[in-house]
Amino acid sequence: MPQPLDETAIRLHRGLFGYVIRATGRHQIGIALLTIAVFLLEIVPLEIQRRVINDLVKHREYQMIVVLCGGYLGAVLLQGGTKLILNVYRGWVGEWATRDLRHRVRLLSSSASDASSSSEATGIQASMVVSEVEPIGGFVGGAISEPLLEIGILASVLGYMVHVDWRMGLSALGLFVPQLIFVPLMQRSMNRRTKKRVKIIRRLSISVVGRPAEDDLDADDLRDDERIERVFHLNVGILKLKFSMNFLMNLSTQLQIIAALLVGGWLVHAGELEVGGIVAFISGIGKMADPWGDLVNYFRDVNLNQVKYRLMRDAVDYQLGGADSPPGPALVAD
Repeated sequence: MPQPLDETAIRLHRGLFGYVIRATGRHQIGIALLTIAVFLLEIVPLEIQRRVINDLVKHREYQMIVVLCGGYLGAVLLQGGTKLILNVYRGWVGEWATRDLRHRVRLLSSSASDASSSSEATGIQASMVVSEVEPIGGFVGGAISEPLLEIGILASVLGYMVHVDWRMGLSALGLFVPQLIFVPLMQRSMNRRTKKRVKIIRRLSISVVGRPAEDDLDADDLRDDERIERVFHLNVGILKLKFSMNFLMNLSTQLQIIAALLVGGWLVHAGELEVGGIVAFISGIGKMADPWGDLVNYFRDVNLNQVKYRLMRDAVDYQLGGADSPPGPALVAD
């Protein structure tokens, strides 16, 4: 027979980031310090590349090139080792959070609340364990460090570009600005579809476990076959937006490289810039592409996991008797 449990061991914080801080706050500080070290080390290889190329062009002693290459190897190993520790630490924190959330769902299923024995409650618990706990836990590990790392890399590399030559820095920044316009617009459209998808899957899980009659419509007025069809079309729409956004982002990156060659070539021709500056600049553009894409993916994950966490929190509150109505699985309006 199920035994009553302390509800404080099951209930979740009202917000996703509140849970992140409360559950893993100490670890987030350590992760943040490692993150700062990683992005500060990002510009060291760029500067060494610039110096090596310039020394080669100026026909300086080869011994200096060897020393610089040794320094480059040391910088790469130091940054790579620090990033390895960071990734393992973040992964551990994410797995810890996943385990914690699974324990809460297990405790919820064994609690004495009458609501926990219903078909709807069983379906919600199955959905949480299968499709919601894992991504939320994974997100927790990098909830703070991920944007800190990507923004830090972007800021440090862009600052280095301006340091090398402010004209080339402005040209790169000018071609970066359009992404600040089309990325949020396309991301917002994907977020709307993501919210709908999560809620439809929640209703589908409840329906499958509860085995409703064929003519029994749920709160969203859709049957199971209609829900499956809606999820398919939502997923296709998300894919179209995602890959279209990736295409535009890649195009912007290539335009930045072309601008670096044009502006930098003119400056080298005019004797106002050394060849190593162009090489470092193009390498810097390449280093900015991945962090920017990762930052876009991060905000996509924030939205998705906030929806899942909110649904999980509401389900826990309802099944523990802290809410008057079941968690709202119906579709949200555009």
